Amino acid sequence: MKHSTLLARTSSALAKTLRTLTLLTISSAAWAGANEDFSALLDTHWQAAKKEKIFFRTDPDGWKPQGKLADFSPQGFARREAFNQRMLDALNAIDMTQLGTEQQVSYRLFKYERETEANSYQFQDRYFPINFLSGWHTYFAEAPANMAFQNSQDYDQYLVSLADYPRFNQENIDLLAQGVKNGFVQHCETFKNYQQSIATHIVDTPEDSALYEPFTRFPGQFSPAQKAQYAKKGAELIKQAVVPAYVHFYDYFVNDYMTHCRKEPGISSVKGGAEYYAYAVNYYTTTELTPKQIHQLGLDEVERIDKEMQANIKQVGFDGSNSEFLQFLATDPQFYAQDRQDVMEKTAFITQKMYGKLPSFFATLPRNTFTINGSASRGAFYMPPPDTRTPGTYFLTSDPAQQPLYNLEALSLHEAVPGHHLQNTIAMELDVPEFRRTLSHSAFTEGWGLYSERLGKEAGFYQDPYSDFGRLGYEMWRAVRLVVDTGIHAFGWSRQQAIDYLGSHTALTEKSTADQIDRYISWPGQALSYKIGELKIRELRSKAEHSLNDKFDIRQFHDVILGQGSLPMDVLEDTVNLWIETQQKHDE
Repeated sequence: MKHSTLLARTSSALAKTLRTLTLLTISSAAWAGANEDFSALLDTHWQAAKKEKIFFRTDPDGWKPQGKLADFSPQGFARREAFNQRMLDALNAIDMTQLGTEQQVSYRLFKYERETEANSYQFQDRYFPINFLSGWHTYFAEAPANMAFQNSQDYDQYLVSLADYPRFNQENIDLLAQGVKNGFVQHCETFKNYQQSIATHIVDTPEDSALYEPFTRFPGQFSPAQKAQYAKKGAELIKQAVVPAYVHFYDYFVNDYMTHCRKEPGISSVKGGAEYYAYAVNYYTTTELTPKQIHQLGLDEVERIDKEMQANIKQVGFDGSNSEFLQFLATDPQFYAQDRQDVMEKTAFITQKMYGKLPSFFATLPRNTFTINGSASRGAFYMPPPDTRTPGTYFLTSDPAQQPLYNLEALSLHEAVPGHHLQNTIAMELDVPEFRRTLSHSAFTEGWGLYSERLGKEAGFYQDPYSDFGRLGYEMWRAVRLVVDTGIHAFGWSRQQAIDYLGSHTALTEKSTADQIDRYISWPGQALSYKIGELKIRELRSKAEHSLNDKFDIRQFHDVILGQGSLPMDVLEDTVNLWIETQQKHDE
């Protein structure tokens, strides 16, 4: 009896074990299958993106003309929309719970991007291939100077780009023309001098074109015959294909586009414009915040920062009004460099000083470097490297009159390190699917840049109270953007009303103030991303500090923020929350 019972129990246990092993085998097979299917899907998408030469939601400053240019014809848009939907359908067939932890993050990100891309085809983004700062014509002309030309293949691809530019140019003009038909055009006052950005590339001699620059710095291994051949072909294409295309664009812009320009500054003045602005707000902030909520948030931030600025003015002992203090900053020689070389040297010193402090704040540092270029055509900005052969580039104006020294620390920390350069190059070196290395959510990247300005205070910068005022001025500038961008596009503000508000809260020159407002008018929603992203990062840091107390490690926190590449705000919050929970369990 005992023997029978034991046998029965043994048989039951064996059966249970076999069932468990079978389930584990099935589960393991499902897990492996799901991961393989998802990896194959990502590869299919990436190969298509490389073929299309369009990578959804990447930094436009990182675009480089390499070979045949992208297709912006109606057929091209329709093809990409259909392909994106196929990707979504295939993605929905994969069970995310069967993926590994890292793959689940990629799945969530990939789905978010594909859903956002699907939504983008329903709106009017394509009708705005130009804004106050840039356009396809400026990106094309400025990119080659910051590309690596190291072999004949690089030059062969560039010649293809030059030859293909007339077609590319016409397709973008066609988009502008379609925008005219639908009422989605740029504001008249904002674009009254925009043709100058086109005219500068209409040259009599190819050698005077910015596009000729690669033919002035051939690799050392090129023979004299190779150099001569490439230079000749490049000059011919610039003269016969590219410059005529710029002339054609100039004529269209002046004689056709501007005769239909938008009379009101706000995009909501156009039929369907309010819906478009809501889409743009979501796209650039990656949040569900409404324009009304953002407007109030901006007003609250302006009030808070203003109190800090007043305390700073009191600290330096200035006797006068706020406007008089701003005038003092704008005119006193102590706040300006002696010459262009002085600006560049001071900039280099700031960035190198910060380089030395990075290990105290980051456990992971990138390999790639950056250069500093003092000939920015549109204010300061960072151009990420197209690959590991090329450094990033921090552009700023080296004209002393246009670059006050009290802003230089905050500006350099934002654009270079620990700002855009650090964030971009860490992302490019991550061991993640390709699409995540070049992904660029504006709220994440610009929010990190603004957070980096403030981080400089912890790193020992802004010892000069005037420099700290410059930092506060930059933060105020980004807070004001929340007010004026929503004011213009959601609440009917006039251009002058926005100029007056920005001018009354910042130390920007009169021209710079007007230029900034024109930027916001021409690029709805983008200016919101800086403050929205920075506030979220600071909120998450505050939560981590209070949750972990003395266990909080700033180096680990920053690695968590940057260690997954660019993320929408909800995913970033979930990532930080998971890290906090993991740290708390580890301590237990």
